[in-house]
Amino acid sequence: MPVHILLIDDDANIRASLGMVLRQEGYTVSEAGSGEEALNSFHLHPADVVLVDLMLPGVDGFEVTRQLRRSSDVPVIVVSARTDTHDIVAGLEAGADDYLTKPVMAKELSARIRALMRRAMSTSREGPVICVGDLEIRPDAGTVHRGGVELALTRTEFRLLCELASRPGSVMDRPQLLNRVWGYDYFGDTRLVDVHIGRLRAKVERDPSRPEVVVTVRGLGYKLQGL
Repeated sequence: MPVHILLIDDDANIRASLGMVLRQEGYTVSEAGSGEEALNSFHLHPADVVLVDLMLPGVDGFEVTRQLRRSSDVPVIVVSARTDTHDIVAGLEAGADDYLTKPVMAKELSARIRALMRRAMSTSREGPVICVGDLEIRPDAGTVHRGGVELALTRTEFRLLCELASRPGSVMDRPQLLNRVWGYDYFGDTRLVDVHIGRLRAKVERDPSRPEVVVTVRGLGYKLQGL
């Protein structure tokens, strides 16, 4: 089955140009010009990947992403003209997996989508249960529990946790994590790593402001400790 992409942008010209590029790549594309239309469309016909602009009339791209994330772990890529760090980080914190700034290069967009789809369709590596303090990570089942309660991690957060758990006590730098979690060999912004580390800590740490599991090693990267 062709990959179904939901393209959300209030600019009809951008929808037309990006839609044409994506269809030429073999994707099935649905389009929405507003946040409300996009959420209704996704509810009726869930997509495999969502591309969302931040500056939408009515329900903006931040809220669209938050609402999608409440009910789905569908891969979300922000595609926006906003280049300010605050806006980029806010989009990622809303639950997006990745972002691109306009104007978008067709080759890079296709590469990002393929990377996300490889992650979405790949099965978790099989392995034993990993215990970190009171966390129980099951790579083969794709679940994390704390005190018997399952934590609601996104695919990206879970893969990030598993990558850190695959090298317990060892520091992984941001380029390594970009490569192993996002699949980027030569492009990608390390802010992706930092924001998703923050989202992961909010779910697995007892006090995210004083992390004890996902620890920063200043100037080097991150490591999982407590194994």
